[in-house]
Amino acid sequence: MPASPLHRSRTDKVIAGVCAGLADWLGWDVTLVRILYVLVSVFSAAFPGIIVYLILWVVMPKSPRVRA
Repeated sequence: MPASPLHRSRTDKVIAGVCAGLADWLGWDVTLVRILYVLVSVFSAAFPGIIVYLILWVVMPKSPRVRA
Protein backbone atom coordinates (compact mmCIF):
# COMPACT_ATOMS: atom_id res chain seq x y z
CA MET A 1 0.00 0.00 0.00
CA PRO A 2 1.42 3.42 -0.94
CA ALA A 3 2.49 5.43 2.11
CA SER A 4 2.35 8.95 0.69
CA PRO A 5 -0.88 10.75 -0.25
CA LEU A 6 -1.84 11.06 -3.90
CA HIS A 7 -0.75 14.43 -5.31
CA ARG A 8 0.05 15.89 -8.72
CA SER A 9 3.77 16.37 -9.18
CA ARG A 10 5.20 19.89 -9.29
CA THR A 11 8.67 18.88 -10.47
CA ASP A 12 8.32 16.06 -13.01
CA LYS A 13 5.35 17.12 -15.06
CA VAL A 14 4.73 17.22 -18.79
CA ILE A 15 1.13 18.50 -18.88
CA ALA A 16 -0.37 18.59 -15.40
CA GLY A 17 1.75 16.19 -13.33
CA VAL A 18 -0.97 13.53 -13.07
CA CYS A 19 1.12 10.61 -14.37
CA ALA A 20 4.15 11.71 -12.34
CA GLY A 21 1.97 11.96 -9.22
CA LEU A 22 0.56 8.49 -9.82
CA ALA A 23 4.07 7.14 -10.36
CA ASP A 24 5.28 8.68 -7.09
CA TRP A 25 2.26 7.30 -5.24
CA LEU A 26 2.69 3.80 -6.66
CA GLY A 27 6.49 3.81 -6.39
CA TRP A 28 6.84 3.17 -10.14
CA ASP A 29 8.94 4.81 -12.81
CA VAL A 30 7.15 7.82 -14.34
CA THR A 31 8.00 6.66 -17.88
CA LEU A 32 6.28 3.33 -17.25
CA VAL A 33 3.13 5.07 -16.00
CA ARG A 34 3.07 7.37 -19.04
CA ILE A 35 3.51 4.46 -21.45
CA LEU A 36 0.77 2.48 -19.71
CA TYR A 37 -1.54 5.52 -19.85
CA VAL A 38 -0.96 5.94 -23.60
CA LEU A 39 -1.48 2.22 -24.28
CA VAL A 40 -4.70 2.08 -22.26
CA SER A 41 -5.95 5.25 -23.94
CA VAL A 42 -5.20 3.98 -27.44
CA PHE A 43 -6.78 0.58 -26.86
CA SER A 44 -9.89 2.14 -25.32
CA ALA A 45 -10.48 4.51 -28.27
CA ALA A 46 -8.60 7.36 -26.49
CA PHE A 47 -11.72 9.20 -25.30
CA PRO A 48 -12.10 7.53 -21.87
CA GLY A 49 -8.38 8.03 -21.17
CA ILE A 50 -8.64 11.73 -21.89
CA ILE A 51 -11.70 12.08 -19.66
CA VAL A 52 -10.00 10.22 -16.78
CA TYR A 53 -6.89 12.40 -17.14
CA LEU A 54 -8.94 15.60 -17.08
CA ILE A 55 -10.90 14.43 -14.03
CA LEU A 56 -7.69 13.54 -12.19
CA TRP A 57 -6.22 16.92 -13.17
CA VAL A 58 -9.14 18.66 -11.46
CA VAL A 59 -9.51 16.30 -8.47
CA MET A 60 -5.88 15.60 -7.51
CA PRO A 61 -4.32 18.34 -5.37
CA LYS A 62 -0.86 19.68 -6.21
CA SER A 63 1.94 18.38 -4.06
CA PRO A 64 2.88 20.66 -1.21
CA ARG A 65 5.78 23.01 -1.84
CA VAL A 66 9.09 21.91 -0.35
CA ARG A 67 10.89 24.72 1.41
CA ALA A 68 14.64 24.89 1.00
